[in-house]
Amino acid sequence: MTTAETAATPAPQAPQAPHAAHAELVRKIYLSGIAGEKPKLSTDLTALEEAARAVLEPRAYAYVAGDAGTGATGRANREAFDQWRLLPRMWKGVGERDLSVSLLGRRLEVPVLLAPVAAQTVVHPEGELASVRAAAEVGVPFVLSSFSSHSMEDVAEAAGAQPRWYQLYWPNDPAVAESLVRRVAAAGYTAIVVTVDNPTFGYRPSDLDTAYIPFVHGEGIANFTSDPAFRSQLPEDAGDMAAIAHWAKIASNPTLTWDDLPRLRRWTDLPLLIKGIQHPDDARRALAAGADGVVVSNHGGRQLDGGVAALDALPAVRAAVGPAVPVLMDSGIRTGTDIVKALALGADAVLYGRPYIYGLSLDGQPGVAHVLRCLLADLDLAMTLTGCPSLTHITRELVAPRGPLTV
Repeated sequence: MTTAETAATPAPQAPQAPHAAHAELVRKIYLSGIAGEKPKLSTDLTALEEAARAVLEPRAYAYVAGDAGTGATGRANREAFDQWRLLPRMWKGVGERDLSVSLLGRRLEVPVLLAPVAAQTVVHPEGELASVRAAAEVGVPFVLSSFSSHSMEDVAEAAGAQPRWYQLYWPNDPAVAESLVRRVAAAGYTAIVVTVDNPTFGYRPSDLDTAYIPFVHGEGIANFTSDPAFRSQLPEDAGDMAAIAHWAKIASNPTLTWDDLPRLRRWTDLPLLIKGIQHPDDARRALAAGADGVVVSNHGGRQLDGGVAALDALPAVRAAVGPAVPVLMDSGIRTGTDIVKALALGADAVLYGRPYIYGLSLDGQPGVAHVLRCLLADLDLAMTLTGCPSLTHITRELVAPRGPLTV
């Protein structure tokens, strides 16, 4: 954890936030075992992928689980976490834990947000509506993908008062881009996460071998088909195929440069975070162009094969931007102890992706809620066991490289 102004504001130890006693989940599970009850889904969040594979259509599973090329970047993401070991400290007074964090002027209950994942109706009919309701139930902010199966307004209504951000894939049509951005603020989203590592789709054999991607089947384009600027460019009697074809024409924008970011800033006063940063120089360029923070990410390994692990890139990016800039991280995070490692190496918070989608596929809204409760219970217990009563205590000294210990 850094000493960033956005993340280091001391939080009160009591009373706890409504969802703060996350480790209580473990006690409840053990007590329910007295009556012969056990969780419907596994509490091993790394086991959910195989469970989801068993229930999903092969092409849907391939879309969610697939990585670019040989999968080397995805494997590197997980291997990077395994190269670090937690070094706990004892008798630190951890009777109460505060998991809250200040980001972009708001206090969030936990240092976790649900990552933007496109076209969620591929795995469950309710898609993003089920996911955002579960996030609100557990107290986790939600980041909505531009390529969602439900419009940003419908998802905002389902979210209620729970904090939510919007992830922007910047289309190559300026009128549609501006319209989307202005709708975001009107719908009550409080930040925009601009993804920059997707100027085009990656080479994903899992999708190519099934000749399937959801968008060309009309799933994941609701923010566009509900957009007035987008609709104005179609004939009044345009059907679904015409809308899909027009979406495909404008959805990607490989011509963007850092010089374009000030134009986005003119469209909105919302905080802007740039997602997909891996090189320290790009982090500096993003801030110079008007960004408020960055997200260290390689798209979960779905874009570029043979890329650097996001966790490996994190410390250099934090050093490049300094302690006062919000830095988030995703790609490869599966467990609560993964979150502790990411915070210790420089992140203020993390985005959490695929496991909650597996929970969605297995049990809809309750499945997502189960995944989040398990993740936060693991995080809460990890803080207890490493001697961290609050996130400000998670520092670089809490982790050691794999191998013999030197202190």
